[in-house]
Amino acid sequence: MRRLSFADLQKGYERRGTLALLFLTDRCPVGCGHCSVDSRPDSPRITDFALFEEVVEGICALPGVRVIGISGGEPFVERRGLSLASRRIHESGKELILYTSGFWGPPDPGDDGARRAPAWARAVLRRATGVFLSTDAYHEESVHEYRFTGAARAVAAEDVWLVVQVVNEPAMVARAEELLTRAFGLDWPSHAEVATVPPLPYGRAGSLDSPLFRRERPRRPGESFGRCRTANVPTIRYDGTATACCNEMVITGAGPRRLRHRCTDRHEVTAALTGFTHDSLYRAVGTVGPGMITVHPRYQDLAGREFTGICELCWVMAERTPAESKDNLIDAIRVLGEEQVG
Repeated sequence: MRRLSFADLQKGYERRGTLALLFLTDRCPVGCGHCSVDSRPDSPRITDFALFEEVVEGICALPGVRVIGISGGEPFVERRGLSLASRRIHESGKELILYTSGFWGPPDPGDDGARRAPAWARAVLRRATGVFLSTDAYHEESVHEYRFTGAARAVAAEDVWLVVQVVNEPAMVARAEELLTRAFGLDWPSHAEVATVPPLPYGRAGSLDSPLFRRERPRRPGESFGRCRTANVPTIRYDGTATACCNEMVITGAGPRRLRHRCTDRHEVTAALTGFTHDSLYRAVGTVGPGMITVHPRYQDLAGREFTGICELCWVMAERTPAESKDNLIDAIRVLGEEQVG
């Protein structure tokens, strides 16, 4: 079995320069009420395939990167784009992770559901090392359980490890385990695992009237913030926009201009993503955290200022930081911090 588990991915987040993300499309037919990137059935999708091919070649050429994730939106709405990207990533020798809702799963129950999944989708699955399949109360409003279980069987039929992602809420976790039992029986842990993720109050989720997404976040002084793992995953959108991290808000256009770079060919893609990996500020944020570098004279007033989250602090720092990526003092602070944390 080709297996990249949830724990393996978390370790990858800690190893800067080994992960990258391809945001394949803004479009998604599911329309979940808690979508953190506000994807919709009529959201933008790939239109310039010449540029998209350059994007794919650029991310495949990244030195040091071992795993590339493909997310969206819903990647499986882009048959041509997903087929191309998955093939090239596989041919480049890098491992592939797919993120999906499973909407493409067969609509009818039955043990042969895997064989009735679209042939092109099965070909994509064969190239993957892990598939992250999302489900929760919001997904089930649009993705019937038969489609979910059919998609799960299709993944297992290609001998690929399945990670079922669910919002960290007991009833939703129990429901995910119930669906996996329907798909595989009591032996489901041989095929899949359930991984919980925190509710993200971004996109449409920001307006949900739910205690899961309305939790008050206490304000904290800037110096108290530790490292941000999303800063270790540079991202490229299908439209050629490279971002310093894989945060949903940044991917969809929020935050300072310094967080993104517009690319027009494969060489610019590789250079932009590599540049973000080696950028002094983002490297420090991803390894020792922004709190550590508030000792820098440029950021000293942020040490005691209170912020609701790490993104707010990082964005203020990014706005103050010159465009050139190298800052010797930030690098020195980071090195000292890395020695302290071991």
